[in-house]
Amino acid sequence: MKLVIGDKNYSSWSMRPWVLMKHFGIPFDEVCVQMYEAGSKAAILAHSPSGKVPSLTTDDGVAVSDSLAIAETLAERFPQHALWPRDPAARGHARSISAEMHSGFGEMRAKMWMNIRASFAGKNATPGALADIARIDAIWRGCIEQYGGPFLFGEFCIADAMYAPVVMRFNTWLPALSATAAAYARRVTQHPAVHAWIEDALHESHAIPVYDTCA
Repeated sequence: MKLVIGDKNYSSWSMRPWVLMKHFGIPFDEVCVQMYEAGSKAAILAHSPSGKVPSLTTDDGVAVSDSLAIAETLAERFPQHALWPRDPAARGHARSISAEMHSGFGEMRAKMWMNIRASFAGKNATPGALADIARIDAIWRGCIEQYGGPFLFGEFCIADAMYAPVVMRFNTWLPALSATAAAYARRVTQHPAVHAWIEDALHESHAIPVYDTCA
């Protein structure tokens, strides 16, 4: 299979399936396209019909775009791995909070973009962004209290991959978190697949100036 992604420093959507596949040992070839350059759109369209990253091409030639769609495809194709929790109630819960991440938290995303190499501590803490962060904190605390940790549903799964870029944002912007949420963020940061993504991001040389500064 082939996974097309954007810059690891900036592309939060790309991070999700990459980390998931690395964690579960699902083999793939990686194609990384530098974003916001003159030829970026054409380079992505060569692999992704949507013109967006991430995009997965399966070994039988099916093209799947969007991180959550890719995750669902992987769960179908690799049932031997518990990409979603095995328990039906927990699985429904995991799907719900993953979908909430996928479609929500717009102000936090807009005001606190992903830039792993940057440090913007305390900035852009608008009321809307803080409300989004409070909801995320509550989700993390609720899951860990209900399922016992160390990850949201016990073992690392799609839900953790969906929230991994949020952890990257929190590492950069350093909003206040509850003790439970902060500890979870540290565990995700230290997760081997996440750590590998971070290391690659730190060694990238491509820069997107608009995301490298914050007034």
